[in-house]
Amino acid sequence: MFSSILQFFSRAYKSKDIRRKLLITAAILVVYRLLAHIPASGVDRSSLQALFTSSPLLSLLDVFSGGTLANFSILALGLTPYINASIIMQLLTYVIPSFEELSKEGEYGQERINQYTRFLTVPLSIMQAFGMFMLLKNQGIIPAIAPNMLIALILTMSAGAMIAVWLGELITEYGLGNGVSFLIFAGIVARLPVTLGQSVSVVQTADLLKIAIFIVLSIVIVGLIVFMNEATRQIPISYARRAGKSAIGSSYLPLRLNQAGVIPIIFAVSLVLLPSLIGQFLSGVQNARVAEFASRITSSFNPQSFIYNLVYFLLVFGFTYFYTSVVFNPEKISESLQKNGGFIPGIRPGTNTTDYLSRVLNRITLVGATFLGLVAILPSFFQSFIGVSNLAIGGTGILIVVSVVLEITRDLEAQLVMKRYETYLR
Repeated sequence: MFSSILQFFSRAYKSKDIRRKLLITAAILVVYRLLAHIPASGVDRSSLQALFTSSPLLSLLDVFSGGTLANFSILALGLTPYINASIIMQLLTYVIPSFEELSKEGEYGQERINQYTRFLTVPLSIMQAFGMFMLLKNQGIIPAIAPNMLIALILTMSAGAMIAVWLGELITEYGLGNGVSFLIFAGIVARLPVTLGQSVSVVQTADLLKIAIFIVLSIVIVGLIVFMNEATRQIPISYARRAGKSAIGSSYLPLRLNQAGVIPIIFAVSLVLLPSLIGQFLSGVQNARVAEFASRITSSFNPQSFIYNLVYFLLVFGFTYFYTSVVFNPEKISESLQKNGGFIPGIRPGTNTTDYLSRVLNRITLVGATFLGLVAILPSFFQSFIGVSNLAIGGTGILIVVSVVLEITRDLEAQLVMKRYETYLR
């Protein structure tokens, strides 16, 4: 198996275009990780590290940021403002008719929506930078500073967020895979040795049988993630050859079980952590009622609480359906089949085909969304079972890492096939 994997990457690296994309992706990743270690000024880092170690919520945020939060680097905001802006823009395409029309205009419309998303990222970055400053100030991590220093800090962090967005878009355009997913993947992998070390130091005296069961279950989960990401429902498609007499060609329309990929998880993480951050932000308010309300929010949305896991599951479930409807349009597929003389055996072309594809898609998405939601909340059950509060990267991190690796592998395979076709056509 390992020899076939090595042969696959060897063939990919021999291609000039793929090698160029690999080198560009690696170079951008190096730049991103270097920027992640440039600290912002005015922070007591020892107190900051202690705060992140003691808070499961902040530890989870730090894992997804690749350690930029605990280091309080200029990339501390990471891609969170851009992800939130993307969520807002995707929702607006269903609410505002002009945006809905724009989303149907193909590549031009998508580029305009991406441009609006970048514009929206700027004010969101400023607001989140100020919110982070106030949160750390309430915890005594950052002292009171002059207004000009505060403005400089907010602008630095906002600029760092926009640089992260720019690097992600460079990977999407010139490198391999989705840039945003890849940078989050890189951050998780970069933080993995630290989180594993923390977990090992805690579980050395724990029940070894439970640890062994956890390791076996983790391997099984990775296998299930790979299976669910690669699973497809094959819908038979027949084509009547117009030039021939009665000859008919046939093929299959593959519908992936996890059509939305890793995006629902990323969106859900950004939203489910928001109440706890607001609660911690309000905890420093002098008003007793506000402080009590903030304490209730923080405890209710603790990563180990039932409410947190329920909301997390529902967000992942909902975003899976939502993003599947964005990336797969049964009406467009039906129109494309009809224009090319294709049809599903036993199903009339047109509206009937659209309805059939929608029914099949809803059924398989139900399975995919449920699976994603369960994987997302698995860490809390594992941590309760073993009794460790900082158990590595959890199901969400594993899902993102495995999904991004599979996405890059599929991208490489597709490009190798294209190169093979180009060779035959010469």
